[in-house]
Formats: sequence, structure tokens, C-alpha cells
Amino acid sequence: MRVALGVEYDGTAFSGWQVQPSQRTVQGCIEDALTKVANHPVRVVAAGRTDSGVHALQQVIHFDTNVQRNERNWVLGLNSNLPKDINITWARPVDDDFSARFSAKSRSYRYVIFNRIGRSAIHANRMWWLFAPLDEQKMQAAADQLVGHHDFSAFRAKLCQAHSPIKTVESIKVTRQGDCIAIDVKAQSFLHHMVRNIVGVLVPIGEGRKPIEWAGQVLESKDRSQGGITSAPEGLYFVNVDYPEQYKLPTVSAFPVVW
Repeated sequence: MRVALGVEYDGTAFSGWQVQPSQRTVQGCIEDALTKVANHPVRVVAAGRTDSGVHALQQVIHFDTNVQRNERNWVLGLNSNLPKDINITWARPVDDDFSARFSAKSRSYRYVIFNRIGRSAIHANRMWWLFAPLDEQKMQAAADQLVGHHDFSAFRAKLCQAHSPIKTVESIKVTRQGDCIAIDVKAQSFLHHMVRNIVGVLVPIGEGRKPIEWAGQVLESKDRSQGGITSAPEGLYFVNVDYPEQYKLPTVSAFPVVW
């Protein structure tokens, strides 16, 4: 049978999602726990990979097994074998044609900036701290230029393995609540570092160091060297994955607890 799982994790102490030799990874910890609970070697497929330091509120994975467990027992059994910075939120049996990666209709990320003159002792590993005042309305106007079907080569990491830089961004929303600014980005799929590089362009515009039109100019250049810095990983959250209704998968809150 095939089982889908919802996974949340604090990425601070991990070397990203994907298994790497001699590194602590989210995938490695989950596969170790699944192997113990299922009593046979298990490999998982994920909706998307996250980098070192990046968090997830709703990563979705699937695995195949010949072991019969009810949904509650999968959740409780796995969580009792996982470290405290990884948690299984739900389990569902799914059809054999379901793929956590290829069945996804869209993926959503949220980037959170802590914007005040003093740093935070609480949110140091949860947000990107920037002390210069940011104008979220300018950032939104700049972000609007990136929505749609474009060549995002200027927002692509050098080592990105995607076959094409052409992506369709469904929406980018910039909102502020007190000292926190959230940048929500939704697309079917993303390039490596794409969201963090988008944030790296929006921030200088919010600070007033670049004009609003600069975002469009960077996009049109198709040249990574024309863009801004890659923003810090700790502000990024893999928020949600949308699937066809036929799979009836649960949803989770799209907000970090600080929001």
C-alpha cells in the first residue's frame, strides 16, 4: 500500500531535506524512523526539497509498504521515533498513482522578515532580521512584476538542476503585522533558491535603495548577477502543497505561530 504523510520540521539543525553522507538531514531521520516502524527499509518521495536552515509547516511525502497500520498508529509510531524538531501531523492511505512530487498542483512558501532596529532573542532562527525600515507597499508593487509565466534565470541558483528556468508564479503577497513582514509566494514549482532570491530583490526596494522598476529589470535580464543577494534561509517556510481533491489530503495552518 502507499501512504502519504504530512511533515513539519524546524530546519535549523539540519543540512537540508535530502539525504547526504555523514550529514543530519530531515529525509534521513524520517526514513530511519519509518524503517523501524514498518520493520523494513523505506524510502520516501517528497513534494519538494528544502535547504539547510529552511523550515516546513506542511511538507508532504509518500512511501510504499506491505505493513498494515491505521493512520493514528503511523503518526504516533513515527513521532515516538523522530527527534523533537520533526513531527508527523497526519497519515493517509492513497492510491498507487499518487505522487507527493508529481501529483502536486501548486506549492506555497512564506518568507518572514523581522523588521526592527533591535534583534530578537526569540526569533533568531525563525526570521531574517533587518534593522533598516522596509516599505511593504513598495515591495508589493515590485513583486507584482514577477507574477506570471516568466524565465526566472535571474532568480536561479548556480547549481540548480531544473531542466528549464521557465516557471509560472501564481501570486506573491507582501503583508506586515507589527515588526513582521511576510512574503507569500505560490507556484506549481520553483527553481533552487528562487524564493530567497526574490526576497533578495524585494528588500533593497523596500529599503529605498532600488526603484520599484528594478524587479522587472532583473527579471528581464535573465542574469543572476544582476539580482540581489540570496536571503537568509531561516526566514523561509515550506507552507503547503495543493493536490487534486480526489486524494482528500488534510490541510494545516499556513502561518508560523508568531504570526
